[in-house]
Amino acid sequence: MRSSARHKRYKLKSEINVVPYIDVMLVLLIIFMVTAPMLNSNVDVNLPQANAKSLQDRKEPVIVSVDQNGQLYLTLGNEKRQPIDAEAMKAKVGAFVKANPEVSVLVAGDRDGKYDGVYQVLAQLQQAGVSKVGLMSAPESSGKK
Repeated sequence: MRSSARHKRYKLKSEINVVPYIDVMLVLLIIFMVTAPMLNSNVDVNLPQANAKSLQDRKEPVIVSVDQNGQLYLTLGNEKRQPIDAEAMKAKVGAFVKANPEVSVLVAGDRDGKYDGVYQVLAQLQQAGVSKVGLMSAPESSGKK
C-alpha cells in the first residue's frame, strides 16, 4: 500500500499551463490596438509609374516648386513662375484644378532642400482637392554619377 500511495503523490502532470501565454497575448493585443491608429498618418497620392518616357500633355502642367529654404513658387500653365504662400497656393491650385480636371499637377523639390517642404506641399494639395500629383525630376547628366 505504501508504494501505491507514493506513486500517486509523485505522479507528473502532463498538462500545459497556458495562463502565461494568454497574459502575453492580451498585452500584445492592447499594444497593437493602441499603436494601430497612429500608423495611419500618410498622404494618399497617386504617383506616376516609373517609365523612361517623359509626360506628354496637351495642357501645360501646374508646377509647385519648393526651394532649399522652403519657399513656394507656382507656375500656372504658361504664366511666369511667381513666389506664393501656402494658403494662396491651396486656393489657386484648387480652383485651377476644379476648372481643368485633366491638368497635371507636378511638385518640384530642391535636391538640397528638406523633404518636409515637399511633404507639406503634398498634404496641402490633397486638402485643395487635387487627386493626382506627380513629382518632377531632372534627367541625370551623362558625365555625372
